[in-house]
Amino acid sequence: MSTPDPTATAPAADVTSAAGAAAAPPALVFDDVSVVRGGRLVWSEGTFEIPTGSVTAIIGSNGSGKTTMIKVILGLVPTASGRVRVLGHAPGEGPSSGRDDIGYVPQDYTSTAGDAIRARDAVLLGLTGSRWAFSRITREQRERVDQALAAVDATEFANRRVSQLSGGQRQRVAIAQAIVSRPRLVVLDEPLASLDLRNQREIVDLLGRLNKDLGVTILVVAHDLNPLLSVLDGAVYLLDGHAHHAPLSGVVDEDLLSHLYGTRIEVVRTPQGELFMRSV
Repeated sequence: MSTPDPTATAPAADVTSAAGAAAAPPALVFDDVSVVRGGRLVWSEGTFEIPTGSVTAIIGSNGSGKTTMIKVILGLVPTASGRVRVLGHAPGEGPSSGRDDIGYVPQDYTSTAGDAIRARDAVLLGLTGSRWAFSRITREQRERVDQALAAVDATEFANRRVSQLSGGQRQRVAIAQAIVSRPRLVVLDEPLASLDLRNQREIVDLLGRLNKDLGVTILVVAHDLNPLLSVLDGAVYLLDGHAHHAPLSGVVDEDLLSHLYGTRIEVVRTPQGELFMRSV
């Protein structure tokens, strides 16, 4: 990629090299985890590890607890039992309380980003938090914002207001905001929702490129696996009130997917060797 590498000077770069990723501890560890909300058991028996440097989907039927799992990882929802480790620490803990180590793109980003602000100002919030700083922006902050925008191919509309951007452009800004702090883990909640097929493809390609070039671990909540198949290493699937993890080869299974979604799913391989799933 010809654009500058936002993690060129980041300490995380050393642990995400090809050799380092193989020896690195898991990015996420769930050990017999269960979650209860409003007196209701959401899911239980979550025991799995997510490898560092991988791209992993979280899938399940509506109401199965996908967003709840993200909130557990972010330290926003406590577990009822079990143990969770995120980048080696309990959720919400660690040297920076997880704020810099984890980049997050919420599902409703486009409705909460602040339509009146410019794209580059929205990305700056990834460094300053929700606080608008009246002090002068430092040269380092400006450079990091420029690098993050370049990494997601958003430089050309960096000075436009968020309200003037298309859905795909806004999603690029959201991802730039998530990576500007040079995190080791990026979590995205339904990043392809409401995007047309072309923009879905472009966002998926972008995630694959960020994973490869920056070595960042990516976790994606998804309703439809098809657009993500080219970049996925595995998936966490919420089935029958339990949380499971498997490599992609173990998830792209007709019986499993049919049970998961409550309708018959057929897995098809094209003459070019590509997989896709369809309801039959």
